[in-house]
Amino acid sequence: MSRKVVIVGGVAGGATALARLRRLDESAEIVLFERGEYISFANCGLPYYIGGTIEERDSLLVSTPETIMSKYNVDVRNLSEVTKINREEKTVDVKNIKTGEQYKESYDYLLLSTGSSPIKPPIPGIDSPNIFSLWNIPDTDAIKSYLQDKKPRSAVVVGGGFIGLEMAENLHNQGLKVSIVEMLDQVMAPIDYEMAQIVHEHLKTKGVELHLKDGVSKFEYGDGSTTITLQSGAQVSGDIIILSIGIRPNGELAKAAGLEQNQRGGIVVDKYLKTSDDSIYAIGDVIEVEDYVNKVQTMVPLAGPANKQGRIVANNILGTYKEEYKGTQGTSIAKVFDLAVASTGVNEKTLNRMGKEYKKDYNIALIHQNSHAGYYPGALPMTMKLLFDMEGKILGSQIVGYDGVDKRIDVIATAIRFGGKIEHLIDLELAYAPPYGSAKDPVNMIGFVADNLMRGITEQVLWRELDSLDKDQHKVLDIREDIEREIGTIEGSIHIPLGELRGRLDELDRDKTYITLCAVGLRGYIAERVLKDNGYKALNLAGGFTTYKNMYRQSDKAEPQEPKSFSDSGVSNVTVGKAVTPSGETVKLNACGLSCPGPIIQVADRMKTLNEGDILEVSATDPGFLSDIRAWCRNTDNTFICDEKLTNKWVVQIRKGLEGGLPVASQVKSAPVKEKTMIVFSGDLDKAIASFIIANGASAMGNKVTMFFTFWGLNILRKPEPVNVKKDFMASMFGKMMPRGSKKLGLSKMNMAGMGPRMIRKAMNDKNISSLEELIKTGIDSGIRMVACQMSMDVMGITQKELLDGVEIGGVATMLDASDSSNMNLFI
Repeated sequence: MSRKVVIVGGVAGGATALARLRRLDESAEIVLFERGEYISFANCGLPYYIGGTIEERDSLLVSTPETIMSKYNVDVRNLSEVTKINREEKTVDVKNIKTGEQYKESYDYLLLSTGSSPIKPPIPGIDSPNIFSLWNIPDTDAIKSYLQDKKPRSAVVVGGGFIGLEMAENLHNQGLKVSIVEMLDQVMAPIDYEMAQIVHEHLKTKGVELHLKDGVSKFEYGDGSTTITLQSGAQVSGDIIILSIGIRPNGELAKAAGLEQNQRGGIVVDKYLKTSDDSIYAIGDVIEVEDYVNKVQTMVPLAGPANKQGRIVANNILGTYKEEYKGTQGTSIAKVFDLAVASTGVNEKTLNRMGKEYKKDYNIALIHQNSHAGYYPGALPMTMKLLFDMEGKILGSQIVGYDGVDKRIDVIATAIRFGGKIEHLIDLELAYAPPYGSAKDPVNMIGFVADNLMRGITEQVLWRELDSLDKDQHKVLDIREDIEREIGTIEGSIHIPLGELRGRLDELDRDKTYITLCAVGLRGYIAERVLKDNGYKALNLAGGFTTYKNMYRQSDKAEPQEPKSFSDSGVSNVTVGKAVTPSGETVKLNACGLSCPGPIIQVADRMKTLNEGDILEVSATDPGFLSDIRAWCRNTDNTFICDEKLTNKWVVQIRKGLEGGLPVASQVKSAPVKEKTMIVFSGDLDKAIASFIIANGASAMGNKVTMFFTFWGLNILRKPEPVNVKKDFMASMFGKMMPRGSKKLGLSKMNMAGMGPRMIRKAMNDKNISSLEELIKTGIDSGIRMVACQMSMDVMGITQKELLDGVEIGGVATMLDASDSSNMNLFI
């Protein structure tokens, strides 16, 4: 006997159920009512059509009534509104919106897929002619027409959720000045505050004005523009206003029919998606679902779950087999300008609302990783947060980054769906090749960190806990290098670079607890282990200075700064401006594939060949270059113009000279020449490399650099080939025992009978990092002053003929004289 199924509502859930019903039962009578004109459309693509990314309107129309009817042999009636459910007689009242005709339609089973609608609160002025919501095709057409006809220059988006941020981006792409008003203290409610801060900073770099923790009091329209008065009394104006405050379930039909509903108006269904009436089922935004992780009732308006529910409900209506809907875990992702923002499972805010406590009921792992192997061009940063209970069960995750976010959140979402624990993230064997990932994938890495936390191998402090610690008993130990501290540090911190820590432990107090601070947390963990293994008390700051800086640099009026690039060598910022029409010649420089300080050195060399006012356009894949180039411009009296992030690289424009391309002297008094002094005592390969990287970087930034080589450091400057010089017995013995030239140097650690140096040289070559010999040549060519200590040469039996050409001979007075003029003196 054939069954008649009536579906109320199309789009995601209703259309999917229709197709599944027909595939399972060719004889069933299927009728679908849709009160709108469009049965199935890509509602998630609407903002991108408005912004021009999707060029053709027809691309949004997934299926028309005609194609559905011909493909599935069903009865589709659009522009037909179901106004009432008659449960006793199993009929619905229908109104034809075009003709006004009203009639009844019978059913054996009724499926409610009525969806949801945007919230429009009773705020004064909310019906102004330039205020819009975006939910369907007619909304899209109205906004698109307004943009084309009225040509607004500014927009205010009220609400910082998915649609609000997507609209902010797409209106910005249309050339509008955009502001966002959000009542909460953050945008993107599914993610936690520290993750949202990354999004806030990125929005600012795009010129988007943020008004957080401030709701709308009233709208006032006049002369084509609306002024919004906020609850704080502040005002913001826009030529077009987009409301994205939230949504409510379309549960009016169910309520009138007496079906069970929750307090929000959502329809209550059982695990088979059946309502309190055995003949009526419901799916999509209108129903209450079970939170897959916490096993509590909630409402999650997402397209993915609605489509799955459509398939499941068709199975259950036809009785082909019973299938349970096992809950929604809220996996989602959104594009916010250059960022991808993703989440799955439960967030920390939800856990706290449920009464769960950090370190008692759940723990957190927070890391910064690159999207793929750092040595392969185009690796971009991501921040990952993982929540897990005290037995290691994964509760949720959030990821914010530029590339590779989607596949990492999907892996973790899959692990959650299968009841995964931290150990399973560690065990995962994921696809790896340098363009796509790392041998230790970010998913593995966050598993490693979480496992260390569970086992007590590491103990961490979160950024938010620092202020509550006893300052007398807790001291921040900054183990970064000097140059990293120039971008900022934590006030009152002690500075001992990681490489010096083991030799300076006696400077620390065993009665204190030290909070180790590095760029992203990795070196901090190493320092924590060093301290603990030597009997000291230590904690590691989760996420390092990268996370700390994100949390404490927020200001709506601050100069925009892009979220840092995440590598443990430091923190890099990306800035945004507008490309200019050059007044002089534009020269292009490709520095892609080079690691620090390669790009800066190339820039410095090329700028020497340019005239005042010329533009240098630099392409680079090293994330650190974005901060380095701004600092270089400030220190060399050149003008940073703008940068642009492309798919796998950044392009930067700088002008030779200050603003306007005029000679420096005509604008400001030139800054005095800065000097840097380095004493190179060590003859270890790794320390020699570090010395010349710093020296070349300083030279490229306009510094006069003096390197004073003494004792074992002299071996770096020795010529590789034997030199025929007359020496006494002791000097000859020294000469035979010591390495002759840079290629013979060993490592300070892990030398492994010469294998270590070969390994590090291969790694440098693979990662396009200049060899020590190339760094030395670059230093000589750039005018770095290299001085060999005469006293050390005499003691060790080294003559000037054995040293590289161009090396000066000097004594302690030479070094001290250079040091007196220097604002930095390093001992290596």
